[in-house]
Amino acid sequence: MTETRSGYAAWRLIAEELRVDVTDGRIPVGGRLPTEAELAERFSVNRHTVRRAVAALAAEGLVTARRGSGTFVASHALLTHRIGTRTRLTESLGSRSGDVAGRLLGTAVEAPPPDVAAALQLRGSDALRLEAVRTVSGRPVSRGTHWLDLDRAPDLGKHFRRTGSITSSLRASGIEDYVRVSTTIGARHATADELADLELSPGAVVLVSRALGALPGGEPLLYGLTRFPAHLVELDVDHRQF
Repeated sequence: MTETRSGYAAWRLIAEELRVDVTDGRIPVGGRLPTEAELAERFSVNRHTVRRAVAALAAEGLVTARRGSGTFVASHALLTHRIGTRTRLTESLGSRSGDVAGRLLGTAVEAPPPDVAAALQLRGSDALRLEAVRTVSGRPVSRGTHWLDLDRAPDLGKHFRRTGSITSSLRASGIEDYVRVSTTIGARHATADELADLELSPGAVVLVSRALGALPGGEPLLYGLTRFPAHLVELDVDHRQF
């Protein structure tokens, strides 16, 4: 059986369950996955379906095959992104995890979604939307969508293309400091675009952070929607910084 009754591919469901086994440590680093025959029996599918599921995990770097020995869990330490009053992704990940870089996907001037407009108190004005991917040692770890009042930083996209950093781009626009005033975190399956931008396999789960940043005086500045691969990044809310 390759499809469930809902039409969702069985191999994706198997990959999700095995991904949890690996990321939760039920199968430790260096541990061997059950054989194809054992997994086929466990999930009541054929070996081809199991093979596709394991291949998806291999593409994510969670497991590696050793010819004649089996498939083993690879080293996959989670990156910890600490969220506080002055959260800066480059500083949060870069000091412990290697080189952090930002890649601009595009910008647009448009009417933002109603919840974003309300959060930024735009009252009918257009906003600048900036789309970007952040990488650690070449591996995509976040996909961000950021909105702000166009009048505050009209050249943010140009600065981001040069600096790869929202904070540095705001400084180049004359905004020296900002603070995080709210954060909401959830989780869901990645969309097709997110799978492509974050180099994930179908069925992968992303953590979704919605955050509002403000100037030190309290005026709303930046609204961000950031997606993180759940098997690569964990979010740590640091209450000491609030």
